[in-house]
Amino acid sequence: MLVEFTVKNYRSIKDAQTLSLVKSNKNELEDSNSFALNDKNNIELLRSAAIYGPNAAGKTNFIKALMTMRKIVVDPPSLEENLPVTPFIFNENYSNSPSEFEVIFIVDDVRYQYGFAATNSYITEEWLIAFPKGSPQRWFSRVYDIENDSSDYKIGSFLSGRKAIWKDSTRNNALFLTVASQLNSEQLKPIYRWFKSKLKLSNINGWGPGYTASQCSKEGEVKSLVIELLKSADFNIHDVEVEKEPIDPKKFPKDLPLQLREKIINEATENNIYEIKKVNIVHKTSEEKLVGLDLLDESDGTQKMFSLAGPWLDILKNGHILVIDELNDNLHPKLVRYLIDLFHNSETNPKNAQLVFTTHDTTILNQEIFRRDQVWFCERNNDLSTDMYPLTDFSPRKGNRENLAQSYLSGRYGALPFLKDFEINWGD
Repeated sequence: MLVEFTVKNYRSIKDAQTLSLVKSNKNELEDSNSFALNDKNNIELLRSAAIYGPNAAGKTNFIKALMTMRKIVVDPPSLEENLPVTPFIFNENYSNSPSEFEVIFIVDDVRYQYGFAATNSYITEEWLIAFPKGSPQRWFSRVYDIENDSSDYKIGSFLSGRKAIWKDSTRNNALFLTVASQLNSEQLKPIYRWFKSKLKLSNINGWGPGYTASQCSKEGEVKSLVIELLKSADFNIHDVEVEKEPIDPKKFPKDLPLQLREKIINEATENNIYEIKKVNIVHKTSEEKLVGLDLLDESDGTQKMFSLAGPWLDILKNGHILVIDELNDNLHPKLVRYLIDLFHNSETNPKNAQLVFTTHDTTILNQEIFRRDQVWFCERNNDLSTDMYPLTDFSPRKGNRENLAQSYLSGRYGALPFLKDFEINWGD
């Protein structure tokens, strides 16, 4: 579960900005929109959070920050590559300083606080604190020494294993967490797997249709659920037909080593993996006839909903964390609410999957859908930096006594575009 994420000095984010999914002491919608962890963590979390704000205020950069953190953990750069960090460039004190990322999360009933700071060239700091019994244990920390071009490590006794080998194997532009996990640290593997498998991120382009198509390429429960989800969302879809063909070695890069080429082909054959050639969406006409239409000929909304269906169901089934930019893009407001409601329902979300998303859709900004602690805003300051803050800072009145959308659009909460009069004189 995601508890909190903090980022500092990254793109438009200058000072530290934090998103928290910790439930406040308010009791609104607590049965549907929040959940309690029945363990030593003694914490209650939210099932979703919505982030509002004008264009160019930094909403997407906040999502990109979490993407960047995950990428550095899961897909570290080679020795010659730079780290994918971009500091705040509109202030010299920040543009020459490292970017910082920290996340608090829970895996297997253990709470962790993990973070690092990095420039393009090296990891300047890295730290991990674990709370296996409620009280903090500092498992390791490191600080880069620029004069000696090396890192000074402090590894606690709580972390067991081949610590000297892990330390010596960690390059200056790689994370100790990643290296130790890949070298079989049983204590650190669950943390690495959380980043790799539990944390799902999507930018404004969303997912392509590939995953959903692969799930529909074979008959079974998953395909039936995808079709049922699309039907219940009022898409006139009777069936999904997927045309597939064996993987064609001719499409492989010419410089792909022969051994790797043969391995891919053998694994595809053994695991019955095919290349998706075409996806047909089958509709039933008023005359009860079945007509297939290429997915690419469907509306943008249908294509996006189809692409979302497979991953959405997988995330709900397995209790993953989904962070998605511009959820409302190409979707009707009622569809957006429909997708959110799947997270706010214990039957469709039995493992407490969490959803964090940015949006401009104010039709869902009301207290029938969200608790007040689930709504966040992004605003651009005069120095072009991003400021992120929760709706609860304004102490809005509970329930129908305050129209959140109306208050937001009227400027009470800030985070709106500042529009000026625009005059044009075309002359003759």
